[in-house]
Amino acid sequence: MTDQRNANEAVINEALGVIDGALAKMMSRELVSTGEVADLLLDVRSLLTTEAEAAVMPVIETIEPITTEAV
Repeated sequence: MTDQRNANEAVINEALGVIDGALAKMMSRELVSTGEVADLLLDVRSLLTTEAEAAVMPVIETIEPITTEAV
């Protein structure tokens, strides 16, 4: 149980590091493209799901698609 907890904490810490680094870069800009935000979210998702699968406890099981209404 302790090994799994340590693995989960390491994954969370790495994800937080990615988020903090990206936020530091984005804070100095007025506009951030949706592509850059999507890349950041995909990086974080990848970290969480890859490491979690190795720990045999997935953090994210599925992602529900977001639908947008036509204007």
